[in-house]
Amino acid sequence: MSVETPSTRERILRAAADLLTQGGREAVSTRAVGAAAGVQAPTLYRLFGDKDGLLAAVASYGFEEYLSAKRAQGRSGDPVADLRRGWDLHVDFGLSRPAFYVLMYGDARPGAGSPAARESERILAGLIGRIAAAGRLRLPVDRAARMVHAASVGVTLALIATDPGARDPELSILTREAVLGAITTDPPGDGGGAGVAGRAVALQAALAPDDPRLTPGERTLLAEWLDRLSR
Repeated sequence: MSVETPSTRERILRAAADLLTQGGREAVSTRAVGAAAGVQAPTLYRLFGDKDGLLAAVASYGFEEYLSAKRAQGRSGDPVADLRRGWDLHVDFGLSRPAFYVLMYGDARPGAGSPAARESERILAGLIGRIAAAGRLRLPVDRAARMVHAASVGVTLALIATDPGARDPELSILTREAVLGAITTDPPGDGGGAGVAGRAVALQAALAPDDPRLTPGERTLLAEWLDRLSR
C-alpha cells in the first residue's frame, strides 16, 4: 500500500494553485487537479476530505506569503500607523493575487472561513488591541476589528472587480482614513484623546478575562460597566 508523502500534498497544492490562478475557482475541480498533479481522486479525498477541504488548503497555501508578511510586520511606537500599514498590505495582496483573495473572501458564508482567513483576523485583532491599550480606540476591540475587516475586504473586492485601467487609486486610502477616523482618537497631548469611552476600551484590553484579582461575578459586572461606558 502506498503512503502519501508531504511531496504528494505539495504537488497537489501547487497544481491546484496554478489552476486557480489561470481559471479561478471553477477551474479547481478534483478531476483537473488530479490530472495536473498526476494523482487519482482517492488520494485527493484522503488528503483533503472533499473539494471544500481542498479549496481551503489551496487558500491557505496561496495566502501563506501574505500571512508571513503580516507576522513579520514590525511594530512602531504608533499602533495606528501599524494598522495603516497592515491595511495597505492586505489590499496589495488582494490586487496582486486576486484569485486567491476571491477564493478566501468572495463567497462569504457563516462558519465558512478558512484557517488562513481566521489567522488573518487574529492578527488584525492584535493590531486593534494595541490601539486600545494605548487609549486611542473609540470602540470595543471586537467591533472596531469587524469594521476594519469589512471595509478592507469590501474595498479590495471592489478594486478587483474593476478594470485595472478604471480603478480609483485613492479609493483604498480614502476608505482607510475614514475608518481610522471613526475608530481611533488623536494621541494624548495632541488636543484629542479618548475620553471616558476610550479609557474604558483601554481597560477592557488590559484586563485578562480570568484575572484572579476579581471573582467571576465581579468580572461579569465590570465587563458590563466597561462595555456600557465604551459605547
